[in-house]
Amino acid sequence: MEHFYWIGLKAVAGVGSVTFRRLLECFETPEGALKAHPAALTGIRGVTPAVVESLASGEWRRFAEEECRRLEKTSVRLVTYLSRDYPKSLFEIPDPPPFLYVRGTMGPGERAIAMVGSRRATSSGLTIAGKLAEALARNGVTVVSGMARGIDSAAHRGALREGGRTVGVLGCGVDMVYPPENRPLFDEMADKGCLLSEFPLGTLPLAENFPRRNRIISGLSRGVLVVEAAEKSGSLITAHYALEQGRDVYAVPGNISFASSRGCNRLIKQGAKLVDCVDDILEELPLGGGTEHAGPLFETRGRSFALTPKEAAIYELLARSPLHIDEIISQTELTAGEVSSMLLHLELKGAVTSLPGTHYAIT
Repeated sequence: MEHFYWIGLKAVAGVGSVTFRRLLECFETPEGALKAHPAALTGIRGVTPAVVESLASGEWRRFAEEECRRLEKTSVRLVTYLSRDYPKSLFEIPDPPPFLYVRGTMGPGERAIAMVGSRRATSSGLTIAGKLAEALARNGVTVVSGMARGIDSAAHRGALREGGRTVGVLGCGVDMVYPPENRPLFDEMADKGCLLSEFPLGTLPLAENFPRRNRIISGLSRGVLVVEAAEKSGSLITAHYALEQGRDVYAVPGNISFASSRGCNRLIKQGAKLVDCVDDILEELPLGGGTEHAGPLFETRGRSFALTPKEAAIYELLARSPLHIDEIISQTELTAGEVSSMLLHLELKGAVTSLPGTHYAIT
């Protein structure tokens, strides 16, 4: 199967997302990395003797074979970070996954706002989340959330009611319906929207998966809107990731007597933008302002292009901040000649632009 070696390399003990990308930077393909001689692996940052041993053992092969068989029986596809369809905004986060499991239609570069909040939301919170999601959808904004009970589900349903785009990021495999009562919503989103996960098929919704999932929710979005959240809510983790990633944070204020309002009210005290209507969000988006804007206002910025592993290594660095060419050379496994060549290729693709003083930035 096409992605056998991608799955296999990710399954190697000790190979996380960063080491995965460094191996591709050096060997061009996952197959090349998996079949590399141990001597060729020495000196690569993150590749420890234990990783070299795991690569050589071939223990990854059984999992990759089983996962490929599972994929063949589903409508799930793999989208690698080199693909045209991979969301380029994920290159801006510290640990972008090498590939995503996807059900439905991806929309690279689309304008998106994440909506998160309490699983035990009040009826008022559910209504507010649904109405705001409807309004965002009417204005051509994609609604991203985590498919959980409460605010997440209300946000997805609101966007779907308006015929808008909505993306569900799961803390389990995309073949697992969680919570189970969301089966109708799950099926509708797979048909009309998009469900995605970095976790292998069959992965259970374990508690430790959700914080990792949250960084992708914020990474896909231009900003994160928190509708209801207690003081120690997981939604605040998503808001924290958003701030780290340079995204905007919005919050709906709540009754000071309700525990479910304390997280949002604290976010507002700390500088999150208070939201009581959709205009509060739309005016922050590029070219935004006012409601009922459809069409060109929220069209993609053309960030739909495929990458080679070496191009991806440079694009990931520049997605976080503009850099001088010497800094790019020092932070990659590439030679000066390779960096110059890759920068030219990226400029021709419209992915990066040159700045004065041999600095470069993403377009």
